[in-house]
Amino acid sequence: MNKMKLIQLFSVMLFFTFSFWSVNAQEKIVSDNDMLLKETIYNENRVKVLNFSLKDFDALFFEFFDKKSNPNLVLTKEEFYTYTIQIAVFSDRLAALYPDQKEIAAENKKKWFAENYEDYLLSKASQKK
Repeated sequence: MNKMKLIQLFSVMLFFTFSFWSVNAQEKIVSDNDMLLKETIYNENRVKVLNFSLKDFDALFFEFFDKKSNPNLVLTKEEFYTYTIQIAVFSDRLAALYPDQKEIAAENKKKWFAENYEDYLLSKASQKK
């Protein structure tokens, strides 16, 4: 009897372990696809954004937040990442202009690169409720 329970317990643990690995692998594939898109957008926009004036950046930043907060508008994945990556790239410009603020600029860049489209979609769904 004890042997049977031990086998059942082992089987259940094995099932959950494989299930976790499967879900974890799926998440990595999605994030890898997003990371590839982010890197492409970064490479396409880096030079342009590094030449932005503060006025250009403000316009971009407020346009993004206006669109993000509009409950009747849902950005595509590419539009969402284009905004977030351009905002991240501008952190490089700020670090170059204000060397004493490099750490803060690096943290901001990391934060904007970490923005996730799925989280944005969830926030949109909660806006409509």
